[in-house]
Amino acid sequence: AVKLEQVEGDYAVVGRLSLVANGQNSQRLSFQRFVLGALLDDVLVAASQRLRRMSKGRYMLERVREQGDQRVHGGLDLQVDDAYTGKVRPVSSLSGGESFLAALSLALGLAEVVEAYAGGVRLDTIFIDEGFGSLDPEALDLAVNTLVDLQSTGRLVGVISHVPELKERIDVRLELSSNRGSSSAAFVLP
Repeated sequence: AVKLEQVEGDYAVVGRLSLVANGQNSQRLSFQRFVLGALLDDVLVAASQRLRRMSKGRYMLERVREQGDQRVHGGLDLQVDDAYTGKVRPVSSLSGGESFLAALSLALGLAEVVEAYAGGVRLDTIFIDEGFGSLDPEALDLAVNTLVDLQSTGRLVGVISHVPELKERIDVRLELSSNRGSSSAAFVLP
């Protein structure tokens, strides 16, 4: 009987730990989401530095700390701190151009954090596929300046776009053209 009580006591501790680790707790946050959230916080610090520059001090990204809907698991949702309004709002409320800048900032922040965590591994190439068409001229200029700065650190930055203004800003390009029945590619050098 004493042995049975000891086993039941041990099981209760392990069982409770299992429940908490699997998200059956007051915050509905699993251990996996907790760890991912800690990593995401690091990405958001790096991403917010870039987004703040690209939005001229207006936006910062942060993780939602309070769980709204208790029926779903939380811990990884994002929101934007808008310095102009002084309020925090969902990232879904950003315009198309603002969303692009936020996504670009997140990609660059993720690359930075992966490099830091990987112990010397360097990500030398990044490709950005579209989104530039949703930017107004000023935001386009800020985004391109960010990519030029990134390129100046020795990285290869590939941009896939149809926006004519980018042709003026990017010296070395691979231009693709197509017409009925054929297509061609040509490198353009300065």
